[in-house]
Amino acid sequence: MKISTKGRYGLTIMIELAKKHGEGPISLKSIAQTNNLSEHYLEQLIAPLRNAGLVKSIRGAYGGYVLGDVPANITAGDIIRVLEGPISPVEGIEDEEPAKKHLWMRIRDAVKDVLDSTTVEDLANYNDDGGSDGYMFYI
Repeated sequence: MKISTKGRYGLTIMIELAKKHGEGPISLKSIAQTNNLSEHYLEQLIAPLRNAGLVKSIRGAYGGYVLGDVPANITAGDIIRVLEGPISPVEGIEDEEPAKKHLWMRIRDAVKDVLDSTTVEDLANYNDDGGSDGYMFYI
């Protein structure tokens, strides 16, 4: 399964909105500038997210977008399904021989579990500590 730029940039939009949750609407222009992305492309992605209720648009001079729910209630799976469609590692899984079908189903379920258990809040609060496992050793 390959996530296209639609899914990746859609996650970027949602993470940026989650980081600013409660601070009012955020413009796509500011998200595009912060992440060095095309504002025009983000405009194409925001419509399906809005139609799915994941974001709300606020009109006016100080308008923009806000999350449609609290960040803890929106999962990466919600976003990917809206922008990419169903999560499946292979097409035509029904026609596979039983052993391979079982493998593809396990892979699909593992990917779904990760996406559905990762919230936008988790992503917005992610802190890259450089690979450290949290232990500090002194000699």
